[in-house]
Amino acid sequence: MEEQVKVKRVNILYMLGYILGPIILLFLLAFLSVTMFKGNDKIGTILSIIAFALVMGWYCWFAPRLYRKLVKKFESELDAEGFVRNQTFTSKNMTVIVDTVNGRIAMIFYWNPFKKYVFSAKQIDKAWVDDGRGGSGFMEGSSYVRFCFTIGNKKFKVYTFTSNQRHRMDSNYILDGISKADLMVKVLEEAKNRAE
Repeated sequence: MEEQVKVKRVNILYMLGYILGPIILLFLLAFLSVTMFKGNDKIGTILSIIAFALVMGWYCWFAPRLYRKLVKKFESELDAEGFVRNQTFTSKNMTVIVDTVNGRIAMIFYWNPFKKYVFSAKQIDKAWVDDGRGGSGFMEGSSYVRFCFTIGNKKFKVYTFTSNQRHRMDSNYILDGISKADLMVKVLEEAKNRAE
C-alpha cells in the first residue's frame, strides 16, 4: 500500500510575514516620519503616503502575483517530470492540477506556496460536490459551491463559487459553480480509476 501524503496547508511563518510584515513596515515608516521629520511636515506626509502605497501594493498586487508566479513555476516543473496537466483549477486557497493519463494529482496552497505536493490519485478516498444548500422554501439558497475530496483523514475543500450573500439555487452563479465542481469531481474520479 502506498504511503499517505502528509499535507501542510499553512506555513505559519509565511502567513505571519505575509500579513504582519507590511503592517510593521507601515508603522515603522510612519514612526520614522514622525520622529525624524518633526520640523518638516511635507517629508513626513510623503513618507507616510509612500508607506501606505507600499502596503496596499503588497496586498493588492505583489502578493497575489507572487502566488501566480509560483503556480506557473510548479506547472513548468510538472511538465518537465512528464506530468500531463489535463485539468487545473485555482481557487482562492489552493490550486489543484490533475493528470488523468497517469492518475496523479498535484496541489499547491496559497498559505504554503513554497511546498508542492504530487501524489497518486488512488489515494483519494472519495470526491463530491457540496453546493452549500441551506434554508427552506423561499429562503433556500447558498453562498458557496465547492468540490471536496478526502485523502486518508484529510478533507480538501476547493471553492468554485463564494459570495458574501445568499443566492437562489437556480441562480447562474450557483449553477456555474456546481458545473465547475461537478467537472472537477469527474476528473478526480477518472484520475483515480487510471492510477496504478
